[in-house]
Amino acid sequence: MQLQDLLPLIAGVYAFLSPIWTTTTDRATMTMVALGILTALAAIAELVRPDAIPLEGLLVLLGVAFFVSPWVMGFSDTVAMAWTAWIVGAVTFLVGAADIQLTRVHHRDAMAAQH
Repeated sequence: MQLQDLLPLIAGVYAFLSPIWTTTTDRATMTMVALGILTALAAIAELVRPDAIPLEGLLVLLGVAFFVSPWVMGFSDTVAMAWTAWIVGAVTFLVGAADIQLTRVHHRDAMAAQH
């Protein structure tokens, strides 16, 4: 396990807990809690199954959901929560995308070794 594998878990837990110390609204709180829980659960599942491309793809989608959530859910003017969503979204997206690429290379190399 590498630090990269823990980043989405840390980001999800941070997002889930961020309404405790960040100025927020009801919509922002509900969004961050829901997406934070989903991200943490997906990250835990990905830690258990590190080569599962669907889980890595889910992290990419959750990263996008976090990133667009301030505009979609109407809390982009709640600056601290919006920035939290954007940063957590970027981290989650980038780690998921990098993991997809690493897993693809690993699978390709394993297939080449079999032939």
